[in-house]
Amino acid sequence: MAPRMDPWHCLPIAAVLDATGSSSAGLSRAEAASRLARFGPNRLPEARGKTIAGVFLAQFRSPFIYLLLAAAGVSLGLGHFSDAGFILVVLALNAAIGAFQEWRAETRARALKSLITGTVAVRRDGSLVRLPIEELVIGDVVQMTSGERVAADLRLIEAQGLAADESLLTGESQPVDKIASAIVAAEAPLGDRLTMLHAGTTVAKGRSLALVVATGRDTEVGRLAMALERPEPPPPLVRRMARFTNHVALAMLGTVAVVGALEALRGAAAADILLLAIALAVAAIPEGLPIAMTVTLSIAAERMGLRHVVVRRLAAVEGLGACTLVATDKTGTLTLNQLTVARLWVPSHGDVGPESPAGRELLASAACTSETVSDSADGLQGDSVDLAFIRAAAAQGVGADGGAPTHRHLYEPERRYAASLYHDGESLIVHAKGAPETVAGFCTDAGDEAIAAARRLSAAGYRVIAVAAGRTTFSAVGKLEGLRLLGLAALADPLRPEAKGAVSRAQQAGLQIVLITGDHPLTALAIARELGLAQHQDEVVTGPMLAASEGAAFDRLVAGARVFARTEPMQKLAIVESLRRQGHVVAVTGDGINDAAALQAADIGVAMGKGGTDVARDAADLILADDNFASIVAGIEAGRVAYDNLRKVILLTLSTGAAEILLMLLATLFQLPPPLTAVQLLWLNLITNGIQDVALAFEGGDPDVLQRPVRPATEPIFDRRMIEQVLLGGTVIGLTAFGYYYYALAGIGMQHVAAQGAVLWLLVWCENAHCFNCRSEERSAFSIPLASNPLLIAAVLGTQALQSAVLWLPPLRDLLSLDALSLADGMALASAGLIVLAIMELYKRALIICGCGPVLPKA
Repeated sequence: MAPRMDPWHCLPIAAVLDATGSSSAGLSRAEAASRLARFGPNRLPEARGKTIAGVFLAQFRSPFIYLLLAAAGVSLGLGHFSDAGFILVVLALNAAIGAFQEWRAETRARALKSLITGTVAVRRDGSLVRLPIEELVIGDVVQMTSGERVAADLRLIEAQGLAADESLLTGESQPVDKIASAIVAAEAPLGDRLTMLHAGTTVAKGRSLALVVATGRDTEVGRLAMALERPEPPPPLVRRMARFTNHVALAMLGTVAVVGALEALRGAAAADILLLAIALAVAAIPEGLPIAMTVTLSIAAERMGLRHVVVRRLAAVEGLGACTLVATDKTGTLTLNQLTVARLWVPSHGDVGPESPAGRELLASAACTSETVSDSADGLQGDSVDLAFIRAAAAQGVGADGGAPTHRHLYEPERRYAASLYHDGESLIVHAKGAPETVAGFCTDAGDEAIAAARRLSAAGYRVIAVAAGRTTFSAVGKLEGLRLLGLAALADPLRPEAKGAVSRAQQAGLQIVLITGDHPLTALAIARELGLAQHQDEVVTGPMLAASEGAAFDRLVAGARVFARTEPMQKLAIVESLRRQGHVVAVTGDGINDAAALQAADIGVAMGKGGTDVARDAADLILADDNFASIVAGIEAGRVAYDNLRKVILLTLSTGAAEILLMLLATLFQLPPPLTAVQLLWLNLITNGIQDVALAFEGGDPDVLQRPVRPATEPIFDRRMIEQVLLGGTVIGLTAFGYYYYALAGIGMQHVAAQGAVLWLLVWCENAHCFNCRSEERSAFSIPLASNPLLIAAVLGTQALQSAVLWLPPLRDLLSLDALSLADGMALASAGLIVLAIMELYKRALIICGCGPVLPKA
């Protein structure tokens, strides 16, 4: 093969054949085999598949998990095998739950794949044979017909009525006419290369002979797939949890250091200091939090699944709820991806309905010029314009009822019209449709009124088709003239019925929505106006405008746009990166190969499950099983609820942990023996946090979750409200427990072991009560119906049952130093446990008085 200087699409056919060392007869079998061995099979690079082991090990890649592993290692080093074993069991259980959820999602994602295999007609040694697409090599001459998937980048040699659906590559929703002899500039964008067929696209109609000029990684699709090798950004939750873990680690180490120093100053033995440090570490590290987080996200993933959102990565659940901007494509997501006759215009009448006599006549004539393959209206196949007219005519009970035409003028890009001719005695009845300027030339009555109407409809974003009919005595191959203009049909890909409401709900939730499409700017703006995304032309930015800017100018252009039209695949990636630089948490939707790089670069990538490609799904975090934008909004709602529930779990875990630390610290300051052993602390965290955390994960969420403003991308989980409630709740529980412990030892002379057991009972009741506070950070616990989360009631009763059951198991009872309580003592401790509920209610009331919280709804 000779070296080439210019792109394939702008070279003459003879030059392309020469550069590839081929001819119109194709390659010999020997030469093809040699090239296949040298350059490899025609196969796209694929993402490495996940394994169960890999998914399981991935559950340990978290700073918080690292902290718990370190604590387990220290416990092992000190010989506290029960402590270490408990932590390791908790981590293994967490990993198992997370791995099960993600592997099930991965299995569902794989089930959505439509692996492309098949054969293609190739000329070898001058003969036409069908070969597997993987055996294509540069220089092969292939024959393509309507409905076939293009398997490599092809330079057209011949084309007859050829049009290609390139939506999965360029985002262009309408089939693109292809012309083998067209003169195309070297710098022409992908969607304007009329002499090329690209891998991953589909032949919409016509037939062609074409030369393979690129295979595998060297195709346009292959280059896009290569962009997926860059590392993807971590979801927002992972970033937030990393910061949160750092805070927990610093607080734990600081507390242990302070208490250790105080004990050393008192002259305590090194062994006693280490034992106390272990107990404090157990109190400080919320061992059950990873499980609670995983369960919370798993529940949200299940809820999303019910709303047609398949979750491939658990951390992405919260990410969708955290996004501040959604960059969505148009075709198939916001629209039905089905061309439809939207408006009709008739001379001297203006706009008419399809049910009017003039409208029915126009549709019947247009149907006569349309070709489809199928006997059922639901299974029609063919050109999208023809399908639109067939369906519109059928809806009015009219159609091509004159039998088969005597002759057809098939649509050709150079001709710009199609016509059907029917014999009627000595004359011919002609039905024609096509470009308004072309069809108007066949008519005696078409004037400036029709051309002006066509321009108005085009400016509104419609694809305009003129329809004419009449009698002629000319031969079938003669020039058409003397026809009557029946009118104009304005075609559009209509919005999904629920799209406008879904976009409105997303905007009410504070999200910014931008449209990124390969369509014409006028078409994109028309859709954006209908959706309420944009109103003016200056809100539309085109691909050429993006190509002409860079750096800060590029970011300013992106920041001011609401619609991006005629964009190239890598420009969508650049748009996403620019939006992220500007501080947005970006969710991107896409279905095509052209979307894959942007899907991976976004904070949350959302791929289409029905109409999408495998490459797009592999790059995404979430998959829409129904390809519907409304499902994204439902997913955002579920993601916000998941984040709220995660905060509730963290609030309960940290405030009870803070209470335990305060209790241990006060005992040290007052020179009292430890109020709880490490085993007692582990047990407490297991039966209260471990059970109640999971129950909180089932909370249904506040009714106004989509009316809240979006969270800033830099907002930490451990924010001011969280700090206030953790400190207040932890202080109340810690002081209550210490006050009782001090009274038990110094006031009534209770034995140390018995006092420890009584404090354990008290803390169980305190944490039972506090879990109801944590159902909402702002609303009163009494305003939230208990019936909305019966699992929480079961969790509270379950902790009491487990605590009581210990009394009947002597080994465990002795290990925990528990004794049965009298009814009076039990009632007193239970009443003391309610103090935290009362204090937190006063705090929430104060928030309302200060204007920092919502008006409490009636119970």
